[in-house]
Amino acid sequence: MPDIHIHRDHQLGLPRARKVAWKWAEQVEKEFDMECTVIEGEYSDTVEFTRSGVNGTLVVAADHFDLQAKLGFLLGAFARTIESEIEKNLDTLLGQGGDAPAKVARKAASRKK
Repeated sequence: MPDIHIHRDHQLGLPRARKVAWKWAEQVEKEFDMECTVIEGEYSDTVEFTRSGVNGTLVVAADHFDLQAKLGFLLGAFARTIESEIEKNLDTLLGQGGDAPAKVARKAASRKK
């Protein structure tokens, strides 16, 4: 299975980083039909996300985000596109610092109707 690993350093602190992570989770739930679970910790949170063909975690700390995802066989063909979209969306949210409305993500692969 192809893996995606994205690491982003930031200076938001944990409370503002949590806001960014919640926006990211809401975005991927809506746009990609992901199921997200947030596990809050004292020094970091973990957002677990899953759907058919993908599962992973986003670790949210006071000074960084660390996303790990495993793609199934069918989505593996789109690994680069999916990684680019995740990077762009996460970078946009980090640039907003958790204070502005989230930019709507574009889907990495269009669905057949």
